[in-house]
Amino acid sequence: MLSTLEILLPVFALIFAGFLCRRRDLLGRAAASELNRFVVWLALPALLFDTMAHSSWQQLDQPAFIITFSIACAGVFVAVLLVRVASGRHLADASVDAIAASYPNTGYIGFPLGLLAFGKASLTPTTIATILVACVLFALAIVLIEIGLQTERTPHKLGAKVAWRLLKNPLIASPILGVLAASVHMTLPQSAETFLKLLSGAASPCALVSLGLFLAEKRPVRDEGGESLTSFVLTAIKLIAQPALAWWVAARVFGLPAPMVDMAVLLAALPTGTGPYMLAEFYRREARITSQTILLSTLGSLVTLSLLLFYMHAPG
Repeated sequence: MLSTLEILLPVFALIFAGFLCRRRDLLGRAAASELNRFVVWLALPALLFDTMAHSSWQQLDQPAFIITFSIACAGVFVAVLLVRVASGRHLADASVDAIAASYPNTGYIGFPLGLLAFGKASLTPTTIATILVACVLFALAIVLIEIGLQTERTPHKLGAKVAWRLLKNPLIASPILGVLAASVHMTLPQSAETFLKLLSGAASPCALVSLGLFLAEKRPVRDEGGESLTSFVLTAIKLIAQPALAWWVAARVFGLPAPMVDMAVLLAALPTGTGPYMLAEFYRREARITSQTILLSTLGSLVTLSLLLFYMHAPG
């Protein structure tokens, strides 16, 4: 548990820093939204572009692992989405809930934890998982949110509006541009690389500080629609159901080698990243369920990840 805590401690520290700055009124009421806008419009697009532009497609050619992790994420996403929509939740809010239950923090926690548990062999699976989560799953949620927010119901007009909104969305455009850059083997000047690295490095820290700022806001004591219970359920799905699904697909469906099964399960068992919160804030949806899920899953993962690592490395 100590090694897991050492990796998760910076996450808690950044959230607490934002929380403390807001409670001490060092940062104003608009700070959470404005900092999140910086992440969405600058830092995260730089990270997504940089990730896609520097991906080696030969190295990432592991179809069984890609399908395994895709099913683990998409299966949970679709199941939660359908349940939330059936319960009367707006499609945009249901999409945010769905990604909160299926969005593992592969970038910020996955890489160091994977190196700790499996060494350099974890780098390729973690990179694959990060691309699937940050680009594919994120894009799916954005598409559904955009559809939910459109008032136009004529199919071809709705499709055109959504497509235009997606093309203007920096979180969709940046990975597409990164793929194009990789496909033509574009080499960026060193100054441009430095620019991207500096912005990319700010994405996760700023998102976590923004989350702390949001959590520090004093709100009326109310729990509309069982928000706390929903957060607990989404957390349980994230930390238990998703890694269980990943194990079943990896071990029973594809029969992957034991190390690849373990890495798929570990990556699926990671707590919820800040992406769902960024979407909720960016689209001005209520972010309490999402923020609580991120916090609860990060706290809960101290126990679940420690137990998982102990089991994986237990003799026999």
